[in-house]
Amino acid sequence: MSAASTDPKPAKASATPPKAGLKTASKGAPPKETPSGDKSAKSASSRPFSTFERLVAWRYLRSRRKEAFISVIAGFSFIGIMLGVATLIIVMAVMNGFRTELISRILGINGHMIVQPLDGPLDNYADLATRFSGIKGVTMAIPMIEGQTLASGPGGAGTGALVRGVRADDLLKMKSVSDHLKSGDLTGYAAGGGVAIGSRMADQLGLQAGSTITLVAPEGDVTPMGVNPRVKSYTVSAIFEIGMSEYDASIIFMPLEEAQLYFNAEGIAQSIELFVENPDLVDSLRQPVEDAAQRQVLISDWRDRNKTFFSALQVERNVMFMILTLIVLVAALNIVSGLIMLVKDKGSDIAILRTMGASSGAVMRIFFMTGAAIGIVGTLAGVALGVVVCLNIESIRQFFSWISGTTIFNPELYFLSQLPADMNLGETVAVVGMAIGLSFLATIFPAWRASRLDPVQALRYE
Repeated sequence: MSAASTDPKPAKASATPPKAGLKTASKGAPPKETPSGDKSAKSASSRPFSTFERLVAWRYLRSRRKEAFISVIAGFSFIGIMLGVATLIIVMAVMNGFRTELISRILGINGHMIVQPLDGPLDNYADLATRFSGIKGVTMAIPMIEGQTLASGPGGAGTGALVRGVRADDLLKMKSVSDHLKSGDLTGYAAGGGVAIGSRMADQLGLQAGSTITLVAPEGDVTPMGVNPRVKSYTVSAIFEIGMSEYDASIIFMPLEEAQLYFNAEGIAQSIELFVENPDLVDSLRQPVEDAAQRQVLISDWRDRNKTFFSALQVERNVMFMILTLIVLVAALNIVSGLIMLVKDKGSDIAILRTMGASSGAVMRIFFMTGAAIGIVGTLAGVALGVVVCLNIESIRQFFSWISGTTIFNPELYFLSQLPADMNLGETVAVVGMAIGLSFLATIFPAWRASRLDPVQALRYE
């Protein structure tokens, strides 16, 4: 009995400590803090674009031997976006440079606004030019006479020419001419006995400063036998080179008084050309010019005279932008194919991430960052390449001309002796935004497919 009675006591005694141990554990502070710490860690890791998601996206960007083909596709996507962005920036800069140079060259010797009389001959051109020059925004007012002639040199060769009668003081103010004299000076021109011709015309006719040029005007003297062409010779005082082949080959500047005599227009001018500070704001000057004229006049501006040319240039620029955008679009589609293949290859990894607690949004963001990184880095590399090429465009043109043995961008065809490039900040930002936007859009569908992957189905067929 004593043995039987003593057996339950140890059992009872041994049952008591576990109760006490459980009681003390429930009262302790650490067990209560541990769940809250796990919750904060879980919330930190589940934040959008967290360190965990960026780490996984970066690992997927690094190539492995069995993923070499996927890495090749990603590389082509990167190169395509880089070349597309660079080409867009270069082409748009060259088109802007062409427009800027052509406007500066064309408007360098042509007025921004042309005033012509409607109620009679323009015999008070000196007073009108003075009043127009006083208008705010007008930098220069030049009375002018124009006429077509046939020009010939000592060798007998001839070419058509446009004679422009301009006062000597006004020609000195036209910096596109007076600051670009290839030979000679304007002393003889100011004396009233010489003319200034373009360099291409001088080369074509075999002329140089001091030579004699003969001009033949179809409207000459009236005789009993009819109208005889007027033939007169002038000394070439200066040879200028504006840089625009069309003007250098066809324009002759003549003193206004001599041009009035030559074209039978003594004491009158055909028009007054106004040069303004901002050519794009000529509309705001129309009313002040009309008020200053104090007579009926016809006002036209540089846009009217060159509307067809600049419209064609703008259309060509827009079409080039649309065509070159396709390069970036094709590169963005390569991102789609590369990510889809990556999702197929990483099916088991996605399933494991999902079973470990990663949400579908986290998986989608991982693949979104993977594809977006290619687009962003490719775009930035394209911008850098485009800027470098634009800054050295003329040297590159000369290099390829030397390599090919031909003249790239012949001045006789493209009007300019050098290839210009004028980068526009707004257009560059638009190209960058377009490229990054297409890259982001290209990643949405593959990332969405990755987030919709069923972990059970992915692991079943592994």
